[in-house]
Order: sequence, then structure tokens, then C-alpha cells
Amino acid sequence: MALALFSLAGIPPTAGFFGKLFLIKAGSSQGSYWYIIIVALNLVVSLYYYLKIVRAVFMEQNEQPIAPVQIAASTKLGLIICAAGIILTGLIGWIYDYIQALS
Repeated sequence: MALALFSLAGIPPTAGFFGKLFLIKAGSSQGSYWYIIIVALNLVVSLYYYLKIVRAVFMEQNEQPIAPVQIAASTKLGLIICAAGIILTGLIGWIYDYIQALS
């Protein structure tokens, strides 16, 4: 869950980083500095809220802790594949530049 929230916030090396990077890059190439300021402010606000969720889930003490959940092996495999996709998409970001150079 934390990895998916980091991706939504646009933290590198996750997949969501490149979406935010391309938005800022498009705004700067058009000279839309107000657009870049609005995107930057939205990034800060979203990061605040996403990290608030991560802190609540993983760092705060709970008086009535929840018992560990048993997860099937197929579900674990699906989660691992999704997490690997988020990280790999962020790590091989040079492919996006290559595809953009082709057009």
C-alpha cells in the first residue's frame, strides 16, 4: 500500500514519478509557469495526504491491534507482481525518453 501511495505522490523511482515529470516538462516547454506552480502546489498537498495515510497505517500505535491476516499464495504473487511493475516502470524511465524521441 505504501508503495502505491508513493507512486501516486510521484516519488522516484516509482511509475507515478514520470507522469508528474511529463506534466511539468510539458508546462515548461510551453512557458506556462502558472501551470507549473499549480502542479507543484498539488504535488505538495497530495504528498502530505498520502504520507499521512502511510504514517497512520505503519507508524502509529493502536490500542486494539488487528490480528495478522492470512493471505493466499496467489494473492501474494499478485501483490509482488504489481509492486515489481511499479518499481520497474520507474527504474526503466529512459524508455519513455526513447519513445518520445521517436515521434
